Amino acid sequence: MKKYLVSIAGLLGIVLVIVGVKGSQFFSLYKMAETMVMPLTVISSMPVQEQSWEQTLNTVGTLEAVQGVVVTADMPGRVTEILFKAGAEVNAGDVLIRQDTSSEQAQLRAAEASVALAKTNLDRIEALLAKKVSSKSEFDTSEARYKEVVAQADNIRTSIDKKTVKAPFAGRLGIRLINVGSDLGTGSSIVSLQAVDPIYVNFSLPQRDLSMLQLGLEVRLETDAVPGKAYSGKISAINPEIDPVTRSVRVQASLSNEDLSLLPGMYANLRVVLPETEQVLAVPVTAVAYATFGDSIFVIAEEKDEKSGKMQQVARQQFVRLGKTRGDFVAVAAGVSASDTVVSTGVFKLRNGAPVIINNEALPDFSLNPDPEDS
Repeated sequence: MKKYLVSIAGLLGIVLVIVGVKGSQFFSLYKMAETMVMPLTVISSMPVQEQSWEQTLNTVGTLEAVQGVVVTADMPGRVTEILFKAGAEVNAGDVLIRQDTSSEQAQLRAAEASVALAKTNLDRIEALLAKKVSSKSEFDTSEARYKEVVAQADNIRTSIDKKTVKAPFAGRLGIRLINVGSDLGTGSSIVSLQAVDPIYVNFSLPQRDLSMLQLGLEVRLETDAVPGKAYSGKISAINPEIDPVTRSVRVQASLSNEDLSLLPGMYANLRVVLPETEQVLAVPVTAVAYATFGDSIFVIAEEKDEKSGKMQQVARQQFVRLGKTRGDFVAVAAGVSASDTVVSTGVFKLRNGAPVIINNEALPDFSLNPDPEDS
């Protein structure tokens, strides 16, 4: 019995020692937690900016040549000579092709002989009429015959001239659609001719925007066919009617195309710049913490530390209502004021009320018109 009591006492002693050691460890950890200070989060900051944003109407459009046709044959005939190269620039009146005119040339020689004979007869009758040997009716008949054969000769010359196809205006030629020896009919296609400097862009806007449109407004154009380049033009025409199906108005703008990089038929993104500007409060896009339950921004405030009694900078989370985005900035419609300073980078690692340290040495260069470069 005595041995059992000694064993139990020994076990109790061991348990008490273990409990004492663990208690001492827990007490030490508790004391450390009381004195532990969370490390400060390093962020960059930027004051809320009051910016004046231009107002634009965004849409898409299609480029169209100022003048553009498919040159066709006026008269049927066989092609004997091609005087242009595909893709070349031509001036108004440049000869493009010639057709066979041998038959017309023969007819013209016969017509010119008839003209000469009719002129001789007319002169003879006129001389006889002056001597009162011929009648006035004979003179009238000779004069009518002369005019008739002259008209026939002019008609043949016109046919010959039409078989020499010329460029109706200056522009750039496309791919030729005929070959030497091709038999052309009236209206047969020869080559496309487009005048593209300047060039038109046609687009549509909803009827609600009609009151804001006026001739001369600036239009900015971008297309993926010419990446990284923006074109500027002016509104040159506004349709005087609304499309009853789409309830939109068609608008046309003219823009310079000196390098001929824009081609008819291209698709383009457009912005019509309105004369009025809009005053907004803007913050960098990187300052916004986007979330399904609401977007927020961290505003830097100075607060007194309850433990140390010292003033420190903390990040306070504020929910905001966002507006339009322009470049690297987003407009804030509600939630901040012009006097606030916001966390511009590092919002993903913040919590509400977290103490922060501001370091703007590596602050990104935010711009309304960023120009990204490939690395």
